[in-house]
Amino acid sequence: MNTLHSLISLFLFSCFLPLLLSFSPLQTHLPMQCLDDQRSPLLQLQHHLYYAPNFTFSSKFKLWDPNTDCCSWEGVTCDAYGHVIGLDLSYKNLSGCFHSIFNLHRLQRLNLAGNNFNTTLFSYGFDKLQNLTHLNLSSSFSLDLSNQDYCYLRYYTIIDPYNYVYNYYELHPELEQPLKLEKPNFKTLIKNLRFLTELYLDSVDISTQGTKWCETTSLVLSNLRVLSLSYCGLKGLLCSSLLRLSFLSKLILDGNTISYLPPNFLEISSHLVSLSLMGCNLSGHFPTEILLSPKIQSFDISLNEFLNGQLPEFSSNNSLQSLLLSSSNFSGKLPQSIGNLKFLTYLELSYCNFFGPFPSSIANLSSLFNLDLAGNKLSGSIHSSLFTLPSLKSLSLSENQLVGKIDEFPNASSSLIQELYIGNNYLTGPIAKSILQLPRLEGLYIRGNSFSSMKLDMFVQLNNLRTLSLNNISLLIESDNRSLTFPQLERLSLRSCNLTEFSEFIKTQDKLVELYLSSNHIHGVVPNWLWKSSLSRLPLSDLNFSFPMLKRLYLGSCNISSFPGSTSSQGSFTFDASYNNLSGPIPNWLCNMSQLSVCYAFYNNFNGPIPNCLCNMSQLRGFDASYNNLSGSIPNCLDNMSQLDSFDVSYNNLSGPIPNCLGNMSALSWLGLQGNNFSGMLPKFSKATQLEFLKVSENRLEGKLPRSLAKCTQLTVLDVGSNMINDTFPFWLEKLTYLMVLILRENRFYGQIKHFKHKSVFPTLDVLDIASNQFSSELSIDFLQATRLRSLKIGGNKLEGKLSRSLFNCTALGVLDLGNNMVHDTFPFWLEKLLSLKVLVLRANRFYDTISKIDTERGFPKLRILDIGSNHFSGDLSIEFLQSFLKAMMHLTNDDKAKLVYIGEDYHQDSVTIVNKGIEIFYQKVLTILTCLDLSNNSFHGRIPEEIQMLRSLRVMNLSNNGFSGEILLALQNLKDLESLDLSRNKLSGKIPLQLISLTFLAALNFNQFITFTNDSYRGNPKLCGLPLSRKYNEVDLRMPPPPGEDEDSWLYAMSTWKIALIGYANGLVVGLFIGYTVLNELGNKWVEKFRKCGKRNRRRCR
Repeated sequence: MNTLHSLISLFLFSCFLPLLLSFSPLQTHLPMQCLDDQRSPLLQLQHHLYYAPNFTFSSKFKLWDPNTDCCSWEGVTCDAYGHVIGLDLSYKNLSGCFHSIFNLHRLQRLNLAGNNFNTTLFSYGFDKLQNLTHLNLSSSFSLDLSNQDYCYLRYYTIIDPYNYVYNYYELHPELEQPLKLEKPNFKTLIKNLRFLTELYLDSVDISTQGTKWCETTSLVLSNLRVLSLSYCGLKGLLCSSLLRLSFLSKLILDGNTISYLPPNFLEISSHLVSLSLMGCNLSGHFPTEILLSPKIQSFDISLNEFLNGQLPEFSSNNSLQSLLLSSSNFSGKLPQSIGNLKFLTYLELSYCNFFGPFPSSIANLSSLFNLDLAGNKLSGSIHSSLFTLPSLKSLSLSENQLVGKIDEFPNASSSLIQELYIGNNYLTGPIAKSILQLPRLEGLYIRGNSFSSMKLDMFVQLNNLRTLSLNNISLLIESDNRSLTFPQLERLSLRSCNLTEFSEFIKTQDKLVELYLSSNHIHGVVPNWLWKSSLSRLPLSDLNFSFPMLKRLYLGSCNISSFPGSTSSQGSFTFDASYNNLSGPIPNWLCNMSQLSVCYAFYNNFNGPIPNCLCNMSQLRGFDASYNNLSGSIPNCLDNMSQLDSFDVSYNNLSGPIPNCLGNMSALSWLGLQGNNFSGMLPKFSKATQLEFLKVSENRLEGKLPRSLAKCTQLTVLDVGSNMINDTFPFWLEKLTYLMVLILRENRFYGQIKHFKHKSVFPTLDVLDIASNQFSSELSIDFLQATRLRSLKIGGNKLEGKLSRSLFNCTALGVLDLGNNMVHDTFPFWLEKLLSLKVLVLRANRFYDTISKIDTERGFPKLRILDIGSNHFSGDLSIEFLQSFLKAMMHLTNDDKAKLVYIGEDYHQDSVTIVNKGIEIFYQKVLTILTCLDLSNNSFHGRIPEEIQMLRSLRVMNLSNNGFSGEILLALQNLKDLESLDLSRNKLSGKIPLQLISLTFLAALNFNQFITFTNDSYRGNPKLCGLPLSRKYNEVDLRMPPPPGEDEDSWLYAMSTWKIALIGYANGLVVGLFIGYTVLNELGNKWVEKFRKCGKRNRRRCR
């Protein structure tokens, strides 16, 4: 029996042995040789690939050794049977043909990101790879610029401007051109990839699919877990069908124009671990309940400036690791519960509208790697415990309202902090010594505070310091510093540090890349050693010294009068000598700097012609000599400068035609020719297709707009104002998807403004200024996709009819000026829903009826300027109108008054014309503190309501040429900020209250302003008497003067205010207004320099 049992056991063991071996751990770890049918496609692939961008036969792709097992090759993954199931060739800078990949039918993972392949290769068989689960084609393809099927490409284009790992645009800006995935389209590409779980198509333009991509993805890729379609040209609302992707955990749609989210977005996002919608032009209120989801770990909705929201109260079970809201419109206080986010590594809330005390609980975030709260309104002090966070490497608290001194903190030597930004606050006292002992500190930005004076030797211990910014801090540089060893800096910014000379400390900095010395008290000649120096006066005598690494030198606003006779530089070089006293011709030695890449010489006194030798500077990318006294014409050889990206000679005395060569410069993106005497017609821009900013206003140009501008697909700002251009409205620019600013004002444009195709155009238009032309017919803006329109100026034309109700859709509108037309309508109360409206000008139209019946709870919450003068309004001045509609004129905080903030954005700041004492004053830039109420030249009557005293922030009030009666209100003394008051030509009576002389905002000749007015200041009020009038009460003629005759009515209407302005108000208020005008215009143009330095492609704000 035992023998039989043994035989049966042996038999069973022999039967199951092969099966057991198949599960043996030893078997699974045995290396499996690559199969021949897998090796062959890979070797073919290697044969047909090469390293882009400079193809030579020596740059062939040779990553793999054909004598070794292909399963061991870099980027290749095999299964247990020798089948290739993974191929990763990402960021190899490869180009050529990859047909053979489609023979690897077992392939599951394919990553070709960051290469340079031809789009036509799509048609060769992605449908054969039906086992694919992971596909990454981000930033991989170029347009097919030849009609032949080459196995290597002669031309290529890489597009991924936001890819920091592999950014070709920085290295090769001439290659920028988006890929459009059309043949095959998106649906064809994915239709057979039903097992796909991860799809990356970043920077591949699939805009031609409309919104179908969303439905297609939801239907075909039901197993999708990761979807990344950043910068793909997607537009419109996200589809609700994304809810079908029940496995989706990661959704990345950065850089698309999504604008709005579907109503069920909260439900769609409930399963997400990672959500990124950076720069999607989102607006409205964002459902922040997403942040409370226990699954969400990474969240990025930054760069959505119209997106509102507030941070919720966070619970302790939150899983957030990354929270990025920078440059959105999130607001409110930062909750103390933010300290519950114990897994948080990145917290970036910069340039939002957060306010209130700095939450101390942030010091509990022990995992925090990066903390960026810059550009808010946070108050209180900086807690020194922040510096002791064990993982923190970057801390940015700049541009807030933080106060006090920073206390010392322990264990500075063990800190990991590498970058510290605390500039532009209100910090005081000496800087904490602990900060100066941070051993890993590489960047220190403490500018713009009220720290005590600093000595240069304080920074000697910071051996790793590479960037130091001490702007606006008094700096002491002592002569005995020569014996000290300073850290070798790469960037040094000493703007406004009270320097009186070029410190020899700078000589020791031979690794400097950027040097900022602007706005100091340096004067005289720039020393030769700044360019090249022999340090004979230092221990390193007889050593030839230069700045071999210096790439940026900023000497703006230093009162410099001249430079050395000759200079030289090595390597790409940026030179800024703006805002100085440099005079004479532009020096010829400038042309000897063969590697000069950027030259800023604006706001000087240079004269004479633009030197022809400039055309030989082949490396020059930016030239700005605006605001000088240059004369002559522009050289006709500038197209030799193939790298020239920016050329600005605005506001000089240049003349002649604009040379045709400027329209042939393929790299040109900024062309500024404003404020000269150029004549003739604009050149054709058929080759300047990269043009983004074209500003030619204030010249003598004529003819028509060149139709070649329609080819400038990147055009963002077009300003041809104040010329003599004779054309119709340029609807042919409708397809310029980046056009944000269109200024045609003060020309000879004519005809109707009506799009006969009945479709919405100009999808991104932000500013439209067509004022002072000859447009006619009914007023209509129905052709605009107006949801983004921020400024609309159509005054000074011949437009008629009613005010277009389509303005109701312009939810972002801040400036509306349609004065001096023939619009016939009642007061547009319905505009109250435009919550951003700051300027409303209806002057000199045919508006009529009363404005007394108001049924509203909202009003105009931000309205600062209201001009409805010279219309046909009548009736009493409604109390409700003052209380409900003019809330923004009631109160401005001292903080608001202290800031020079203009109405508008960096790329365009609004202007406005205000009639003041009969004089039209043009404000080139409008400060937000300018408040104006103009009801003149209407038929209002009755008493001036006492409630007008609530408009405490008013600076200009004009109630002239109406029928107001009764006494001048004593309550007007409460308008402490009032600069101009015009009550002429009414029916006012009684004594002028002596208390009104307490309005001291503008005093003149040691008298308060009412004392300085003459009798003519009150002309047209025959019953008015008392000081400061010479007429006494008993001398008042109680009879009213006869009304003017019909033949003199219009003349009096037009001329009366001129008499008041020239006689009555000249003593006091005009002085103040023209001082204000000067300040506005002198400071107004400095925004250009700031905007330039933000970078052409960088949409974030400058720090």
